[in-house]
Amino acid sequence: MVNRTYRWLLITLAVVGLGADLGSKYGVFRWLYKDGNFAHGVGNEYDVVPGWFKLIAQFDREAPITDDGFRDLRTWSTNGDPVMPRVNHGALFGLGQSRKGLANGFFAVVSVAAALAILAWGTRQHTARERGLMAALGLILGGTVGNLYDRLVFGGVRDFLYFYKIEWPVFNVADCCLVVGAVLLLVQAVVVSPAAELPAKTSEPAAPVSESPKV
Repeated sequence: MVNRTYRWLLITLAVVGLGADLGSKYGVFRWLYKDGNFAHGVGNEYDVVPGWFKLIAQFDREAPITDDGFRDLRTWSTNGDPVMPRVNHGALFGLGQSRKGLANGFFAVVSVAAALAILAWGTRQHTARERGLMAALGLILGGTVGNLYDRLVFGGVRDFLYFYKIEWPVFNVADCCLVVGAVLLLVQAVVVSPAAELPAKTSEPAAPVSESPKV
């Protein structure tokens, strides 16, 4: 019997998650840049669900842009203008935001370590046969690499999704992948794995009763 693996699911979700994250970041920031005509001084926004949820793109005119090979990647959303997006240097919910350079470097290292650990975990034969586990790892990997790209190129993470009705911290698609992947991983660990480890019930026929020989 051939052992079926789901490594393709890990790679597919990682690539789709990464593409959706980077595409949405570049697309929304470019759309809301509007040739630098900022309605509120730092950026523009668009109400998706009025009173609840909006897209927001903020920029920092004072942030320096170094010419280190990444300049075009940094300024594509601003039509080539020397303007940087305003970024979150910390982690989810702004954790570590007060120590910008140190926080960004620390979380970049953590992201690299996490990505390598996920790839190593995904190569294990037992892990590769667990569809739910591979889906969770794929989403986490896509989100991790998406935010890692921002940290390396922009020095922080671009956020643009904002539930302002409840003042939820601004986030992005990579964060969504990380949260959904973490929930799936928790479900896999708490619900699916213990059930899979239960011994299978077997119905064995009762042993025949030996009869004493007749005389």
